[in-house]
Amino acid sequence: MDFFISNAMAAGEAPQGGGLQLVFMVALFFGIMYFMIIRPQSKKAKEHASLLDALSKGDEVVTNGGILGKITKLGDNFIELKVSDTGTMKIQRHAIASVMPKGTMKGA
Repeated sequence: MDFFISNAMAAGEAPQGGGLQLVFMVALFFGIMYFMIIRPQSKKAKEHASLLDALSKGDEVVTNGGILGKITKLGDNFIELKVSDTGTMKIQRHAIASVMPKGTMKGA
């Protein structure tokens, strides 16, 4: 337990070896933060960017709001979705949550 709690020192003495333990604990904390938070978040962002780059006309997609539609037009920033026989919507490209398997709209 000396690793976590330093021993009490006499009034005139300076603590020994406290600097190296502090550096080790800070490095350990940042390592845990990297592997638990930063790395998974950047991996998920890369996967979403590759999903958006792979979109093509005719894909059936679901938006972040839960709207199911088929892509009819692709632009740099906006996508036009056919959501019913007569209705279309224009949404931002980054609002696409996932690509659904072909034929999903027929069953919905």
